[in-house]
Amino acid sequence: QVQLVESGGGLVQAGGSLRLSCAASGNIFGMYEMGWYRQVPGKQRELVATITSYGNTDYAGSVKGRFTISRDNAKNTVYLQMNNLKPEDTAVYYCKGSHRLSGDYWGQGTQVTVSS
Repeated sequence: QVQLVESGGGLVQAGGSLRLSCAASGNIFGMYEMGWYRQVPGKQRELVATITSYGNTDYAGSVKGRFTISRDNAKNTVYLQMNNLKPEDTAVYYCKGSHRLSGDYWGQGTQVTVSS
């Protein structure tokens, strides 16, 4: 089992910044990819950014150049630095971990609200 705990959400004005954290614990050996997804009411959850165990990253087009995903292997933590936030970034942000043997795990989510 793997546990993922997100933190760092909140309310920020447009143009501001936030940093989300996702701390992983449990059987994390074999986690080959971590990522951030977001969801607004009535819409499907969408990919924001992913990072592999090798450090390869991928971003949704809407956040490229504004968001940066990174990982600290010593702390078993993945971060999402969000700059130049826009009202359309408002959503619940979820951390996802993909384990090569036991599949996908999700955190409980953290709310990000960007006011105009």
